Amino acid sequence: MYSVLWSLLSIIIAMFGSLTVAAGLIMVERRLLGIWTRRYGPNRAGPFGLLQVAADMIKIFFKEDWVPPFADRTVFVMSPAVIFMTVLMSFMVVPLSPFVVSSRLNVGLLFFLAMSSLGVYSIVLGGWASGSKYPLLGSIRSITQMLSYEAFMGLSVVGVVLFAGSFNLVDIVKAQKGLWFVIPQLPAFIIFLIGGVAVIHRLPFDLPEAESELVDGYHTEYSGMKFGLFFVGEYLGIVLISAMTVTLFLGGWLGPGLPPIIWFLLKTAACIVLIILLRASLPRPRIDQLLTFGWKVLLPLALVNILVTGAIYIAIQ
Repeated sequence: MYSVLWSLLSIIIAMFGSLTVAAGLIMVERRLLGIWTRRYGPNRAGPFGLLQVAADMIKIFFKEDWVPPFADRTVFVMSPAVIFMTVLMSFMVVPLSPFVVSSRLNVGLLFFLAMSSLGVYSIVLGGWASGSKYPLLGSIRSITQMLSYEAFMGLSVVGVVLFAGSFNLVDIVKAQKGLWFVIPQLPAFIIFLIGGVAVIHRLPFDLPEAESELVDGYHTEYSGMKFGLFFVGEYLGIVLISAMTVTLFLGGWLGPGLPPIIWFLLKTAACIVLIILLRASLPRPRIDQLLTFGWKVLLPLALVNILVTGAIYIAIQ
């Protein structure tokens, strides 16, 4: 009974914690981008502009919930919830500390990869159900980009699983007690981080919603709370990719002096800041350049990393 109650409490902490952080990231991103590009950022609504996020949320709540007459209404309405739910379910297997773990699945890493793969259906179905050419083009781009870079993400974690001997994320963190996997698996770390940014289509890899080419991509026809679900899902994706990067390569909750959960949050915050600042640092590539980079650079690098890691693993046995 105690273990069931603790699991439920861990789920509540992970769910509401991730939603709170995702909401706060809107303000954090605007402030960081303002500093990075030498401008103020939001500073009018409330002290230090802190009420700007609340104003945006109130605006979304009261916007007209409009469905285009040419859209497939059922699929159009359901699509935004898919990406929101798949990201939230992925947080179930992320270990915040040795004790705060919602689910200790033996295949936790595979569960994360499966949920990230299911998230693409939200964008594909939303773009198709909109009945408009720009959302459809955005969803087609999303299919090619997300499926391609998910393959590289999957290949990049093979070395981690080999060294840890488990798909359980708790075991993977414990296996890094002597040495974080970012050191022996530096190429895999880089591939995973690039693939993660591409999968959540954050700048500079936001080609499915490139405003200068596709108006607003796959969510051009969305408004109100349905657009809000896409919006929050994107920021939840930033938190999830950062948390998984910390878990797989940066030692998870491991660290001296501070409580384990504090170490995990500090490392995750550092990864979040890195992903946000990419937006202000790098230009957006063309879709053909993005796919060429993936298949001609990241894929060979991931395969070579697996080959070298396997050879080293056999040699030290």
